[in-house]
Amino acid sequence: MKPTDLFDLTGRVAVVIGGTGVLGGAVCDGLGAAGASVAVLGRSAERGEVRVAAIVEGGGRASAITVDATDLESIRQAARVVEEELGPVDILVNAVGVNSSTPFFDIELDEWHELIDANLTSAFLACQVFGRGMVDRGGGGSIINISSASSGPPLSRVLTYSIAKAGINNLTQYLALELAPHRIRVNAIAPGFFPAEQNRKLLSEDRMKAIIGHTPARRLGEPQELVGTVLWLASEAASGFVTGAIVRVDGGFSAMTI
Repeated sequence: MKPTDLFDLTGRVAVVIGGTGVLGGAVCDGLGAAGASVAVLGRSAERGEVRVAAIVEGGGRASAITVDATDLESIRQAARVVEEELGPVDILVNAVGVNSSTPFFDIELDEWHELIDANLTSAFLACQVFGRGMVDRGGGGSIINISSASSGPPLSRVLTYSIAKAGINNLTQYLALELAPHRIRVNAIAPGFFPAEQNRKLLSEDRMKAIIGHTPARRLGEPQELVGTVLWLASEAASGFVTGAIVRVDGGFSAMTI
């Protein structure tokens, strides 16, 4: 076997929740290019179809499914459709991300619940539904949760988002223990700063300068720069021994103190 064969996902079925977003979309493209059949799940049917068309044009197989990632029955229904259209799920990527810069004393309960549900509850529910399917089938699998550089230490101005992403790290490590006997690996990727929709309104000129000044790479990340890490964690390249890891893809942001 050639080393590159370890990353081949031919015959696998991958679900990307949040696949209609910038980072989730790049992940969908990468999984499709590696041979996986990709279920693109998100709120926007139109964006989902555009993503599917790009994957199919590249010779891949994909399906777009509209879902409310914070609603258990919606995820259950999506899981049924994925299995009908593509087959049993081997890979789950939780890539939903919603952010807000509301100051601490101005955060109201509605916003708190909205961000916790979008960033943390959605992953919890998806891991329950798709993880149960992997366990019942008995063939193992890989779950990849998208965390954030803000998961710890937290970043200023994004309190609720930071708390939710810290929860993603904890959920990931707990499930790595819970699901290891079933040969299901659970890992997280903690991206640094990428030009995604959820953070454009938060990145003022001064904040952008501060972020780049704190990042040894001296730039923002490009969405496709997450793909290699996703393929590693999703494939045989990670074997059965990479689980419970929080992998930082942040240009060195977390390595800096001043």
